[in-house]
Amino acid sequence: MDRAGIGKVCLALPGVTLDHPFGDHHDAYRIGGKMFVMVGAEGGVSFKVSDIAWEVLTETGRARPAPCLARAKWVNLPDPEAWDDDELAEHFAIARRIVAAKLTKKARAGLGL
Repeated sequence: MDRAGIGKVCLALPGVTLDHPFGDHHDAYRIGGKMFVMVGAEGGVSFKVSDIAWEVLTETGRARPAPCLARAKWVNLPDPEAWDDDELAEHFAIARRIVAAKLTKKARAGLGL
């Protein structure tokens, strides 16, 4: 999946917004103001994962710990085009759910969650 495909998948999820906090060369997808997927300037993608997915993806070498975000259980895929589109879309949907679950009740209600 390329950068445009990632954007299409993420923006199709309910309540998701796009911004560029690090300049136009980075895309940050957010739910309730909290980032759950980020596409870098060189095409790599980082996203939030569960504790179990963190272990599986990093220990098998399918993903690496995301720079600056690893302590928060984010992984990085240097080449997302090498992954199955449906699998990546599912990871992004899960990342959104993980982040949305940590929003306040008021924020979730405002998003219709």
